[in-house]
Amino acid sequence: MKSKLNFLIEMSLKRKINTKWFKIVNIILLVAIVALANIDSIINTFGGDFDKKQEIYIIDNTDVSYDLFKQQLMLTTKAEKEEDMNYLLNNYEGTIEDAKKELEDEEKRDNLYIVFDNDEEKVLSVKLISYEYMDILDSQFISNSIYNTKVMLAISKSNISPEEINNIYSNIDVERIIIDDTKTSKDESMEVVMTSVFPLVILPFFMLIIFLVQMIGSEINDEKATRGMEIIISSVSPTKHFFSKIIATNLFIILQAVLLFIYGALGMFIRHLIGGDNITNGVFGSVGSMLKEALATSFIDKLIYIIPLTLILMLLTFLAYSLLAGILASMTTNVEDFQNLQTPIVIILLTSYYLAMLASTFEGALFIKVLSYIPLISAILSPSLLVLGQIGVFDVCISIVLMIGCIYLLIKYGLRIYKVGILNYSSTGLWQKMLKAMKK
Repeated sequence: MKSKLNFLIEMSLKRKINTKWFKIVNIILLVAIVALANIDSIINTFGGDFDKKQEIYIIDNTDVSYDLFKQQLMLTTKAEKEEDMNYLLNNYEGTIEDAKKELEDEEKRDNLYIVFDNDEEKVLSVKLISYEYMDILDSQFISNSIYNTKVMLAISKSNISPEEINNIYSNIDVERIIIDDTKTSKDESMEVVMTSVFPLVILPFFMLIIFLVQMIGSEINDEKATRGMEIIISSVSPTKHFFSKIIATNLFIILQAVLLFIYGALGMFIRHLIGGDNITNGVFGSVGSMLKEALATSFIDKLIYIIPLTLILMLLTFLAYSLLAGILASMTTNVEDFQNLQTPIVIILLTSYYLAMLASTFEGALFIKVLSYIPLISAILSPSLLVLGQIGVFDVCISIVLMIGCIYLLIKYGLRIYKVGILNYSSTGLWQKMLKAMKK
């Protein structure tokens, strides 16, 4: 009995792993993930230059705007020194027409030209000249700096002293006071970070569930379409066949998740070896600094129970969705019918994902707490609320217990449906057949 189940699991798993599709997809994923982690170095190798600074040439007819603009651009880009900016400022002695002619030169088409003129009514008038559309980030930085330059110029023409100007634009020291003595400002900032990052973290989990559901549905329907199911069921009980599909598919999904993690780690390792220090390095550096900050706060204590509880919920959710997919697939005769039946599954997944993304806006509302208990939704929603402090460990434990209860019901009644549906070759009255099977 046990050996037959193991044999079916082994055969199903081998069949999935040994396919050309699995090998090709994972080669593509490996190359794509490693390439994305080192995209800047690749672009530099093939002629691009992430380290190249955007050259800005300034025609300053006000005699003061150049220095003011440089100061404001440094503040906008949060650069401590001019050399730290991704911009190279130059005083331009030519005219607007000279600038336009230079932009016709292919080697100078990336240059930007800014003309500052005095304006009696609006203090300052500005012309921004480029060969083509500006990058959206450059446009934002430069526009903000130009506006702040105008403000500074207006202030300088007033009777306000330089000391007062500096006081106006100096950083504000904000003392954060939190009444709850169990929480600190550092914990607050980390929670904001985790709230922002968490949707990205759970996205692979979301995609793997979709993949799992599709895999079970297509595999069962393929066996039914080729009449291979009749041969299998003649020698193996529907129960063993059902559990073999569920276990093999879940093992395969876990394997795929581990491989994705390895690909990401390999990409970062290669990045470390080649010494990537470019535009994307700022992102990785920020993540690293945030992790260091987390280690210095009580947030690390939360991660000790957040991570294991999240993993338990995820594994249980994989199992629940695979059971549900197997049950629905048994009642269908082709992939098209299964696609229709799985629509509610996709809706539930999307609902839980968007609820997790918007969790911070609910501010501990009762309805969102209740939703976090619901099986099939809790795996994505509960960890988000736990990070935000809107629910506690006890609430997550309730979600786990309810998920286990859901799995028990899916096995108990799902097996009844599976035994009837596995040899069903009619697409009519599927829901009636399922209800009738559950009553047996």
